[in-house]
Amino acid sequence: MAGAYAPGKTSISTDEAGQRLRKARERLGLKFREVEVASQKIAERHLNEEYSIGLSRLSEIENKAAVPSVFRLYSLSTIYRLDFREILSWYGIDLDEQSTDANLHELEHTHPIHFSPNGFGEVQAPLSLDPGVDLSKTTFLSRIITRWGALPIHMLNGVESKRKRYAVIGSEDWSMYPILRPGSLLVINDSSRIVNSGWTDEWDRPLYFLEHRDGYLCGWCHLDRDRLVVLSHPSSSDAPKIYLYPNEIEVLGQVTGIAMSLDVSRRKRTRPSDAG
Repeated sequence: MAGAYAPGKTSISTDEAGQRLRKARERLGLKFREVEVASQKIAERHLNEEYSIGLSRLSEIENKAAVPSVFRLYSLSTIYRLDFREILSWYGIDLDEQSTDANLHELEHTHPIHFSPNGFGEVQAPLSLDPGVDLSKTTFLSRIITRWGALPIHMLNGVESKRKRYAVIGSEDWSMYPILRPGSLLVINDSSRIVNSGWTDEWDRPLYFLEHRDGYLCGWCHLDRDRLVVLSHPSSSDAPKIYLYPNEIEVLGQVTGIAMSLDVSRRKRTRPSDAG
């Protein structure tokens, strides 16, 4: 059947979600009328009646598996002192799945990523390595990891990591290939300072992530007074791009980390200009 799909993770039914909300209300000793009044106060504060939950609607949410709007769900989580993300998960919405679901549709243009785990969720990570390994040499990590486990994401959030941002090179952006393959994940700091010298080769030269009126760029930069020249890798055959700085382009940061697939099926395609 067209459009059919097989269900993945089993989520809590809306009926069970309503029962959980009812139990949360009862634990606090709140009556329907008290919830209604509390939601009206939230609606008045935000000047939006959508936050308000009437008596009949609250009964439908708890007893008839009615799905509350995002505004009413916010009111309920606030009144019951519940975590908003957890209540969303009761209705089958897992915000930690955003990155995975986003990959179902590749974007051709390079773009930043604004998904944030906010300290929630877990990731499978190596918890210990073979102490006899010399990490100064090229190593096959899969053979030296002695223990894997679920690590809470918040444990990976150091003070410095909070200043980092992330971006993805578009699936059709070959401007910095082979240094950056399409689909590469970039870690970006918040430094906007352009360095015009000091590197020894193309791998050592700083890469910058930039925003202009038509989208985003990632490349080498040279600043000449009020002219910012963005350079692509020579193999791309792209001409240098020149912008008035800072009026026409903004430096969002310097690339400090790269993760990319080495899938051979993603080799650079032959362009019409390359074929002569």
